[in-house]
Amino acid sequence: MAGIGFEIRKILKKDSFLSLLQAYGFAGLISSGPWVLSIVAVMLIGIFSFSLMTNTTLIVQFLVSVTYLMAASLIVTGFLQLMFTRFVADRLFENKSNIILPNLLGALTITTLVVSTLSIILSFLFINQSIEYILLMFCNFVVLSNLWIVLIFLSSMKAYIKILVFFFIGYGIAVAAALLMTDFGIEGLLSGILLGHAFLLCSFLFIIIREYPGIKLVSFDFLKNKNIFISLAFTGLFFNAGVWIDKIVFWFHPDTSDAIIGPLRASVIYDFPIFLAYLSIIPGMAVFLVRMETDFAEQYDLFYNSVREGDTLQNIQYRKSQMIYTARQGIYEIFKVQGITVVLLLLWGKDILNAFGISSLYAPLLYIDIVGVGMQVLFLSILNVLFYLDDRKTSLILCLMFFLLNGTLSLISIDLGASFFGYGFALSTSLVSILGIYLLSRLLENLEYRTFMLHRT
Repeated sequence: MAGIGFEIRKILKKDSFLSLLQAYGFAGLISSGPWVLSIVAVMLIGIFSFSLMTNTTLIVQFLVSVTYLMAASLIVTGFLQLMFTRFVADRLFENKSNIILPNLLGALTITTLVVSTLSIILSFLFINQSIEYILLMFCNFVVLSNLWIVLIFLSSMKAYIKILVFFFIGYGIAVAAALLMTDFGIEGLLSGILLGHAFLLCSFLFIIIREYPGIKLVSFDFLKNKNIFISLAFTGLFFNAGVWIDKIVFWFHPDTSDAIIGPLRASVIYDFPIFLAYLSIIPGMAVFLVRMETDFAEQYDLFYNSVREGDTLQNIQYRKSQMIYTARQGIYEIFKVQGITVVLLLLWGKDILNAFGISSLYAPLLYIDIVGVGMQVLFLSILNVLFYLDDRKTSLILCLMFFLLNGTLSLISIDLGASFFGYGFALSTSLVSILGIYLLSRLLENLEYRTFMLHRT
C-alpha cells in the first residue's frame, strides 16, 4: 500500500536539490506525522499554558493524561492494526476495493465497542476526579483508538498534500482550542486535544470514503477464519507494548515516579528526554517511506510477478537479486541517515535541552534515548521487509523479544542507578535489530525455497 511513496518519487524525478528536500520533507512528515506532530502539539500546549494558567499542576496532569491516552490507544488497537492492514492489502491485490470501506467501518465499530467497555471499567479508578474529566478521557480514548485504525490507509493514499494539510489543521485546532479553553483547567485542555483528533478522524475518513466507495454500510469479513492472522495480531500487540513498556516500568516503579492524577503516575527524570528523542525519527522515517515503501515495493512486485507468470529462471534470479539489493540499500540508507541524525543530536543535545530550559544533567539520558530511537527506526525497516515476505513467525518472535527485553532491561537499569537509565530501551532495540538483520539475510538467501516449496498453493 505504497501510494504516497510512489507519488513522492515523482517529485524526486525532477532531479533538483529543491525537489529532493521537498520529497523527503513530505515523506518525513507523513510517515512520522502521527507521532511527531502529536508530540509537538502537546508540548506546545504545555509550554504556552504555563504563561496562561497559574496552576501548573493542572498542566502536568494534562500532559500525563494525554501520554497515557496515546499509550493505551496504541497498545489496545495493536491487536487489530497489522491484521486489518493485511486484510486491506489482500483485498487491494484481488482488486476488491469495494469491500474495504464496509470492513473499515466494521473495524471501527469493534474498536469503539472494545475501547468503550474498557473505558467504563477503568473509569472506576478515577472515581475522585470530576465527571467532565472522566468523560473527556473516555471520548479521547475512543477517538484516538479509531484514528490509529484509519491511519492504516495513509500509505495507500496519493493525496499526500491534502493529508499533510489535514495534519497541520488538526493539530492547529488542538493547540488553539486548548489554549482558548485554559480557563476551564485540565478539562479545557483535554477538550482542545479532542477537537483536533476528531477533526483528523473525520477528515481522513472523508478521504478514504472517496478513495474506496463501498457496496454496503458495514461488514466484518476481516473476522472470517480465512482472513484472521493471529500471529499478526500478536505481533502488533507486542510491538506497540514493546515501544511503551520501558515508559510504563519507569512510571510505576516507586523509585522513579510520582503520582500525578488518580492512578496515573509519571517519571519526571525519564519522560521528557525519551519523548524529545522521538522527534529525531523524521529523517529516518522519510528514507523509510521513500526507499522501503517505494523502491523495495516495486522490486518485490517485479520478482513475484515473474514467479507467477512463469518467467525464465534467469529473469527470476535477476529479479531476486535486484529485490535483495534494494532491501539492503534501503536498510543501509536508513541506518546511514539516522546515524548522521544521531551524531548531530549528540553534538547539539545540551543546546537543545537548554533551549527547553532543561538541565544539562539530562544530556546523558537524552543521548542514549536518541540512539535507542534510531535503532527503533532500523527495526521498523527490518519488520517491513519481513511483512512483505510474509515471514510472520520471525516478525512475531522479534516483537516478542523486543517487548520482553525492553521491560526486563529497563527494570535492571533502575536497579543499577540513574546513570544506566535509558540503556534498557537502547539495548533492546539494538539487539532485536541486529538479530533481525541476521534472520532477514538468511531468509533472503533461501528465498527461492520459500517461494516455490512453501507457497506452492
